[in-house]
Amino acid sequence: MDREGMLVRCIYYGRIGHEATERLLQRFGHDGSFLLRDSETVPGACCLCVRKAPFVHTYRLIPSANGWSLQQDPGVPPQSFGTLETLIEHYRRGSDAGMAPLTEPLDKTQLRHSSLGPECFYMEM
Repeated sequence: MDREGMLVRCIYYGRIGHEATERLLQRFGHDGSFLLRDSETVPGACCLCVRKAPFVHTYRLIPSANGWSLQQDPGVPPQSFGTLETLIEHYRRGSDAGMAPLTEPLDKTQLRHSSLGPECFYMEM
């Protein structure tokens, strides 16, 4: 994540599970809030998690030699982006009607300064 821009560094929560992610987005987010975490099942992949009530939608981002791509249905050619930030910005502009809208990053640096509950210790990397 060191090569990534400020957006990714602010929303990358590392190795937190999907349950902790859902609690964070439900407690501190609103529709369109999103964060990035490590995939629990695919080594090296990340998950882009977006709140769209009443659910948190999770999209797997897969690394490749060409950068990053959104994992899609088999038979759909993936679109590659050089960085995670480029990929996220592409989908923030509403480039894909099938994805929940990405409107506001859930910035972990802002959460550290609010009154956090015990579930938020998962954010530490």
